[in-house]
Amino acid sequence: MLKETVGRSHTPTIQKSEPSELSDHQTRPPLLDTLITSKTRIKLLVRFFLSPGSRSYLRSLETEFGESTNSIRLELNRLEGANLLKAELEGNKKVYCANEQHPLFGELNKLVRNYLGLDVLVEKVVNKLGSLHSVYLINELAEGRNASTIYMVIVGDNIDTNYLSVLVTKAEQLIKRKINYTLHSLLEMDYLKAELDRKPLLLLWSADE
Repeated sequence: MLKETVGRSHTPTIQKSEPSELSDHQTRPPLLDTLITSKTRIKLLVRFFLSPGSRSYLRSLETEFGESTNSIRLELNRLEGANLLKAELEGNKKVYCANEQHPLFGELNKLVRNYLGLDVLVEKVVNKLGSLHSVYLINELAEGRNASTIYMVIVGDNIDTNYLSVLVTKAEQLIKRKINYTLHSLLEMDYLKAELDRKPLLLLWSADE
């Protein structure tokens, strides 16, 4: 099992006074909200386009979203009709997944990441820390399910935990989501890979990319 979230010690003395940083998440709604008014459609895009390997069927989405079957079926049909989703029968169930060959797949993935605040997370936290190897999402977001808390696994060596705590706090204020994280060294990579078989992990960032 992954370790519990590490405690974040806040040390105001190392935090210098900086100009106010405003992101799109503070000054205007995320682009996905502006382009799409259907909340059900946004949920489906997050479900299938954040984690490309995500698969689901109508009844499970009804339980997950807490919405009527008809409203979800309508949006699934629209996305399938636009060739953004693919569907196949598994027994008596019609199972959906993202069409990764669609020309807009990459752009939709970026829109979803923007909507969830993950682009801000990478910009304000990941890119400012040295010695990082990779960052993974776990729990709900790794399965393509929206959540108010972002759970991350951070892999790297010689990470300044105090500075990380300051950066995470700033990112939380920008994206208005709680961020919990665990730290692992490169030597623990084999352990993390074993976790892939037991708990969903979604790669958010890698130094190799």
